Amino acid sequence: MASALDVAAYILARKGPMTAMKLQKLVYYSQAWHLVWDEVPLFHEQIEAWANGPVVRELYREHRLRWRLEANERLGGDPEVLQQQEKDTIDIVLDSYGDKPANWLSELTHREAPWKLARERAGLADGQRGSAPILQSDMFEYYDGLTSGEAEEV
Repeated sequence: MASALDVAAYILARKGPMTAMKLQKLVYYSQAWHLVWDEVPLFHEQIEAWANGPVVRELYREHRLRWRLEANERLGGDPEVLQQQEKDTIDIVLDSYGDKPANWLSELTHREAPWKLARERAGLADGQRGSAPILQSDMFEYYDGLTSGEAEEV
């Protein structure tokens, strides 16, 4: 199975330079939609509901204290380990979300059930620091509901 670092390296190679926040959100949406379309995780790392949206801690450790990342950065990942079907999922995510600004993506995740549920379960208020896990089952249920028009907000 690929890692979140592999996914991040692929995203940077395909889309070019971007902020660390935007990269985190694109990695999150890649995982979410892969869960829906392929019914298996894209990568094994846990996604956490931080104050600014979903974050993969292992990826954060690689870009910590840096605002912008360059296209050729691998961040410890290898995009070549991704299977074609995994790349196809990421490509669709990039086509849909890749041109959106980081803040727009962050605000979008704040309106969606998986991030809200994780924060609610942990008793975290808006803006409060915390690292509540976002459950893959919540991601699947919410985003699968979007495909059938049945998604519910918390």
